[in-house]
Order: sequence, then C-alpha cells, then structure tokens
Amino acid sequence: MRDIRRSALAAAAVAFALSVAGGARAERTDAPLSNVDATVSSEIATYADTDHVFVQTPSIAGHVENPIAGYQIDARYLVDVVSAASVDIVSTASRRWEEVRQEGTLSAAYKPGTLGVSATGNVSTEPDYLSWTAGGAITQDVLDKSVTWLAAMYHTHDVAGRTGTPFSIFSRSINRDAFKLGVTLVVDRRTIVSFVGDLVTENGDQSKVYRYIPLFAPGTNVPIGASVDEVSRLRASARPLEQLPLSRERYAVSGRLAHRFHASTLRLDERIYIDSWGLKATSTDARLLFELGPRVESGPHVRLHAQSPVSFWQRAYVLEPGFNYPALRTGDRELGPLVNATEGWTIRIAVGGAKHPRSWVLGFDLNVSETRYLDDLYVTQRLAGVGGMTLEAEL
Repeated sequence: MRDIRRSALAAAAVAFALSVAGGARAERTDAPLSNVDATVSSEIATYADTDHVFVQTPSIAGHVENPIAGYQIDARYLVDVVSAASVDIVSTASRRWEEVRQEGTLSAAYKPGTLGVSATGNVSTEPDYLSWTAGGAITQDVLDKSVTWLAAMYHTHDVAGRTGTPFSIFSRSINRDAFKLGVTLVVDRRTIVSFVGDLVTENGDQSKVYRYIPLFAPGTNVPIGASVDEVSRLRASARPLEQLPLSRERYAVSGRLAHRFHASTLRLDERIYIDSWGLKATSTDARLLFELGPRVESGPHVRLHAQSPVSFWQRAYVLEPGFNYPALRTGDRELGPLVNATEGWTIRIAVGGAKHPRSWVLGFDLNVSETRYLDDLYVTQRLAGVGGMTLEAEL
C-alpha cells in the first residue's frame, strides 16, 4: 500500500515547510554573531482526502552550519502514521488499513572555498518495505561566484514484501540510480536563476503485490468512474495481479527563478518530465512570501500539474478468449491521465525576545489540492488538505 502514502502528498508538505524555514534562516540579520549557526525544528503535518486516506507526520530536524569553516550538517527524522479505507482497499474486500513508516536522513556538506562536496544518506522502513539511499554531489563556483555548477549521483535500494511475511520468504528488490547536473546563475543582487537536468534509471519489479486488476470481456462498456459494485458486476472472473515493466528510465529538466523584492520574495519553478513508460508531465510552482513586519512573513503558494498516461494504460483491460490478458497492466491511477491544482498559504511568526525575535519562529502551512483523474475506474476526483505547524529554534 506504499502508493497510497505517496499519493497523500504529505512528504511534499513537509518538504515545503522545511524549505521555507531554510530560506528564512539564510536571510536572518538579527542573530548574534557566531561562527556556528545551529537550529532545531519540529513539525506536525496532517493530510486528509475524500478517498478516506489520513496521514499524521510528526518530524524533527536539526541544522548546524559554520560559514567561516565552510561546513554544514543536517539531520531529520519523521514518522508517517497512515490510516486508509480508500476505494482501492474496498475494491479488494479489505477492511481499513493502518500502517506506520519511519524515516531518517543525515547529510553533510563541506565548501571551504569555491569547490564543495556533500554526502547524504536516508533510511526508510515500514512493515512491508525497506529503502535506503546514499549519494553525494560536487559543486563549484566560477566567474567570481556568479555561476555555480552541480553534479550529483545517488543510489537507492528498495526491498518490497508483504505485511506479515519475512523478506526471506517473499521480497522484491528495486534499484535506482539518479544522476543530476545543474547550474545556478546570479543575475544580479536580487535575482537567481537555476537549471537542473535529472536522469533516473530503475530496475526491478515495482508491481504492487496487493493490487488485483479487473478484466472485462471484449466489447464491455465500462464507464469512467465506475463504482466498485458496477465493476464487480461487469468484470470477468479472472483477476490477475498488477504487472509493470521491469525497468524504467526517467528524464526531467527543471528551471527556477528566485527574485527578492523590497519586502517580498518570489520563487517560480517549472519541470518537464518524460519516461520510458510513455508518461509525459509538466509541473509549475509559484511561491510568494511577504514581510508584513519585523516578526511576520506570509504568502501564497500555487502548483499546477498535468500528465499523460503510460503507454500500457487502459481504463478497462480486456480478457481475450483462452484467458489471455495484457502482459502489462496497472490499476495505479497515478500512472493515468490527470490534472492537479494545489493552492496554499504560509505564515511565519517570529516569537523570540526583543533582541533576537527570530531565535524562535512559529510557522503554519495549509494547502488544498484537487486532482481530476480523466480515464479511471472508481475515482474521478479527489480533494485533499495538508496542514503543517513548525516550531524552529536557534541554539
């Protein structure tokens, strides 16, 4: 059921809150003079949608940086508590499903001059899934620090199984290698532009071991958004497990524009994506943060996403005579055609003392997301809300 959690977008909400916190930390001017800047933050994020999926994500993070020596260390730990009774579970005659996932991340960077290196490691565990990631990056400033290039590589190893069954009895391994090349340009004192290219190769069986695919006789009319009862009435008796291709290559190009106005900061992001499964997507993201006084920052966030289906996508897979069914089949609506719009608002309040008000910062983040599935069974629309509260303290 790992796909349910991914569709929850809770991780995106946490990442957004931490990115806002990081940006505020970098712009502080009221902190006491010291070679070492250390902060700790804690957040609780909540996700809920109209498909009866609920996620609670408490997390804690720490950051230590010495700009003079050129090093920084970051650590983060979070827990996902998921409760779901989505249509995907109901369609398999299962009851409400609950699960807990834990994740820890540690990263370090060292850049004493124009050349820098960084390394990161991540471990995630849940009852039927184990994942770890390790990688690193090299950066260098050139042309009097007006241009910075980046090269990075990461390897991820996943082991997927079944809840209640040891990995030694049943498991599937998935390996991912990610390569990244990027460049950041300082246009002027207030404007930064960056471009990043990503290549990810995946090898292994990513098919969901819990997902059974309904099959239909040739010529059966199965409408978009057909209910569980309607699908059960129309489908054939055969119901094979999902089967995805055993390899995948992903390509993406991203661009970012960040501009500092007199009392606000604007960030625009665009990402173009295509993969070897035939899926094509575009994502546009805009964030604007206003300074409403010496202690308050607030502003909106808007994201638009659209994608085409994978090449083997079918709303209703056909069972041919002789019990022949498609070799590739999926019920993951996130692989089908869809459009998504997310709107949100962030507010950050400095609650520290008069001398250093930003030594304590309280943040609130709320996003509302609507996804329309254009050619899928069961669900044609999903509304979701993600809320987060962050407390950040400078040590």
